[in-house]
Amino acid sequence: MGMPKEITLLATPDGWRHSVLTVEGAMLCGRLTDVPVDADSHQARAAAAAMVVGLARDVHEADVEVTWDPPREPWSWTGRVTPVAGDETVLPASGGQPAC
Repeated sequence: MGMPKEITLLATPDGWRHSVLTVEGAMLCGRLTDVPVDADSHQARAAAAAMVVGLARDVHEADVEVTWDPPREPWSWTGRVTPVAGDETVLPASGGQPAC
């Protein structure tokens, strides 16, 4: 799994789903399994951010933070993943965005 660059979070009738785009252009998609189907967007965003932060730390030994953009739709959120100030992890140049 590449270094996370962006996350999209979607509310669906079956629960919250996520797509994580990496700086290399790969995409990891799935469901937030630890979040109840009826969870509000704040709970879902907190769980998704924790997942991305943990992934970056465990796989890449990098500290990152997720900053959520204002939603364009009430059921869709996009978060930017950035290294925490002082983290010296080098991120490779971004590739294209494959469909998930």
